[in-house]
Amino acid sequence: MSVAASEPDLLVGPLLRYAGTTTATVWVETARPAEVTVLGHRARTFTVEGHHFALVLIEKLEPGTVTPYDVRLDGKLVWPPDDGRPRPVIRTREGEREARLVFGSCRVGAPQRPPYSLSRAEDAKGLEVDALWAYSKRLQQEEVPWPDALLLLGDQVYADLVPPETAAFIRSRRDPSEPPGEEVADFEEYTRLYRESWSDPDIRWLLSTVPCTMIFDDHDVNDDWNISDSWVEEMRRLSWWDDRITGAFMSYWLYQHLGNLSPPELAEETLLHDLSEDEDGGPRLRTLARQWDRESAASRWAYYRDFGRSRLVVIDSRAARVTVEGRRDMVDEEEWEWIAEHASGRFDHLILATSLPAFLPAGIHHLEAWNEAVCDGAWGAIAQRLGERLRRAVDLEHWAAYQQSFRNLTELLRSISRADDPPATITILSGDVHTSYVASVDLGAGAGTSRVHQVVCSPFRNPLNQAERRIVKLTGSRPAAFLFSALARACGVRPPVATWTISSRRTFHNSIGELAVDRHRAHVTLFRSRPGPEQGDSAGLVRIYDADLGG
Repeated sequence: MSVAASEPDLLVGPLLRYAGTTTATVWVETARPAEVTVLGHRARTFTVEGHHFALVLIEKLEPGTVTPYDVRLDGKLVWPPDDGRPRPVIRTREGEREARLVFGSCRVGAPQRPPYSLSRAEDAKGLEVDALWAYSKRLQQEEVPWPDALLLLGDQVYADLVPPETAAFIRSRRDPSEPPGEEVADFEEYTRLYRESWSDPDIRWLLSTVPCTMIFDDHDVNDDWNISDSWVEEMRRLSWWDDRITGAFMSYWLYQHLGNLSPPELAEETLLHDLSEDEDGGPRLRTLARQWDRESAASRWAYYRDFGRSRLVVIDSRAARVTVEGRRDMVDEEEWEWIAEHASGRFDHLILATSLPAFLPAGIHHLEAWNEAVCDGAWGAIAQRLGERLRRAVDLEHWAAYQQSFRNLTELLRSISRADDPPATITILSGDVHTSYVASVDLGAGAGTSRVHQVVCSPFRNPLNQAERRIVKLTGSRPAAFLFSALARACGVRPPVATWTISSRRTFHNSIGELAVDRHRAHVTLFRSRPGPEQGDSAGLVRIYDADLGG
């Protein structure tokens, strides 16, 4: 049964956020307070500043089954629509050791039509064909292996590059000639941004039927978010920044983080219980959001998921940063201890997801390591100021720009690889850099038997222009590696214990990746979107790289 189009009671969703062997969770935003029912399981909405949300926990599902579902508000059927797409389903697992994860990052949620589906050479607004949209079409139209999860690795929304309906909403409520212009200013505008970004019918269908997990990156908040202590200080002096960062954390908790929690973690989530008891949870959530911004230790956005005997650990490499003077860490100490604990164990495969790549092309790695040393005063105060400008201008903020954190990560990988029963493969999934590649990593002498790879897939939809691509190619070249490694050594930077080789050709297309694991084998495939004759329904995906990662 489906519903005809009408004034929506269901504003965003449903999003299938978790599917295990017998349990699942479904998230929604509704237009009014209501009791939400999915497969006979109910949850009341809670309210945050006039917006209504619910996360429905569905229990006692049969393992290894495919169950169609619908969504009802106060008994009224509101989903799925009568639009010819397949019905949304919940697929439970049954102890399988194999798993298939689809992943990527960086998606501007503009409409899938011209001018947005054109290239930038054809139109200044062009973003080309959305790889996530093309993947949804593929699942609907082709017989392909079904994914166990969709992993969104950051920049799910662009607060500083908003799609057209959100821009129109901004113009309707304030003067965009005043800062922050046609960018998101507060929580209310964030709710419109999420709604537009996730409301394309094919994206909405995909998110309703494939379990999705998420972690934020800078554009979910602002370009260069938390790149340095001086950046943070400058932003906090801006009159509009407090509303922006508070709205960012409020909306992240609601739209992204809450659904990342597994049922056992939900049972321990006191904030969800408190918001459910509040008449309006806005003041409570707003107070906490300001605390999350000011204190990295006040929250933990990292989480994990198990797929059979393989573990996924998702690392927050933005809000967990420590950028106070004299200290620069990608992840604060307490959260790093949590990551190390949950990444260790007897797994077939270990998958670490971090929005920012750990193993960059060598030239870029050494450039970032050198720049960090300069920014820390290795060449004096004048060079320090120039280094900070360079850091922001070309986004020198990945793991290589936090050398102590990079060394900690490398040592963690080495320790895991030489455990008594190490995982067959360790794969680091990342996005952010608007290029896609696979790197084979050698952890150095004394490392164990695990095969280690860095897989980068970005963007879903926001390709670099030609000038930006030339810069990335140049800084990642062999001559650049030689130059910047010499500069890093001159600043006293220790060479990395690990070495790595880019084993695929770097590409700059809108892309999506797929990682398949099975006992002791792992395989990665990267796809790019391909425009159809009119960027319409015939657009699809083209395989650009696939390889075995171990086994």
